[in-house]
Amino acid sequence: MTRRVLFYVQHLLGIGHMKRAAAVARALAARDDLRVDLVVGGPQVPSLDFGRATVHRLPPVQAADAAFSALVDAATGAPLDDALKARRRDRLLALFRDLVPDVVITEMFPFGRRQFRFELLPLLEAARARSPRPVILSSVRDVLVTKDKPGRTEEMLGWAQAFYDRVLVHGDPKVIAFDETFPAARACAGLLAYTGYVVDPPVPPPADAGGVVVSVGGGAVGTGLLRLALAARPLSRLKDLDWLLLTGPNLPDTEAAFLRNRAGGGVRVETFRPDLPGLLAGCRVSVSQAGYNTVLDGLAAGASMVVQPFADGAETEQAFRARRFAERGLLRVLSAGETSPKSVAEAIDAASEMSPTVEKGIDLNGAATSAALVAALATGGDGGT
Repeated sequence: MTRRVLFYVQHLLGIGHMKRAAAVARALAARDDLRVDLVVGGPQVPSLDFGRATVHRLPPVQAADAAFSALVDAATGAPLDDALKARRRDRLLALFRDLVPDVVITEMFPFGRRQFRFELLPLLEAARARSPRPVILSSVRDVLVTKDKPGRTEEMLGWAQAFYDRVLVHGDPKVIAFDETFPAARACAGLLAYTGYVVDPPVPPPADAGGVVVSVGGGAVGTGLLRLALAARPLSRLKDLDWLLLTGPNLPDTEAAFLRNRAGGGVRVETFRPDLPGLLAGCRVSVSQAGYNTVLDGLAAGASMVVQPFADGAETEQAFRARRFAERGLLRVLSAGETSPKSVAEAIDAASEMSPTVEKGIDLNGAATSAALVAALATGGDGGT
């Protein structure tokens, strides 16, 4: 019997949440016993592969800026108001009612995306009240952003205990345990199911692989690193290799034009490459931010990596992950003081001398394990936990 899965994901600035959710959705939908409806609440991301999953879109909302100062209507730029909240909530509840899912998955919530509780709490209440009740799961990455406001940890724990049957943690506790960034994890330990890291399947390097690849995910906050890398090139021992700058679809057009004008011979500037894992497998050095997907794709590809964690405002996630992987000798982290072209060139040269290998002790099978867990839970099993 085929079970139906409703999988909610909301991205606000970068594309990391969507990329990880797409990989999990593909693995779920690849099974003959699962049918997947992916509900997306942010702007459309080009070139993402959702496999056999059906995509449903809510009126899109995104962050107003890199500081996450406010939420705005992605179509108009207007602040998120009660009318738009109601439209999204009603659309989401209608999808739940019409699709009659056997499993409901919320990406990040209740450990993030608190701003969307206006639609997620009604969804969870409806799911809990329905008979037969669907299995309710959370899909969450390995590291949470530190919560400074009093009561937030207790609030997240309360929602997890009130609504959820399992929390799928897309990480490996041998590398980073969930309680390191969620202090109340022990209180909900019976809900936690580690899946391993979600990584795209390996692909062979494309014909143009090689040299230095500089990537900034979606590009919304990548201007500084792209400019630094371009300025570092003449100072690096790798200056005679080909360099590829991937701007991401969200980098402002004026900034992309600046980079293209300054690129010069031996430097290509492109917006997006769906074969990025293959490029990482074939490059001499990868320079990037330290988001979940880029770090894990680089690790799986055996790339020599230099990373600059995104740390604006209250963001702590990338710096925590980068530090932990650097402790294992798997990448080179640019410190807060290494922001000159000379220091970046030195970091790239040092990384080029590393001989990284995929550490066999790290579980990189997160997508397939997630699919197996969901299928087991959908049929009344315990997912092996």
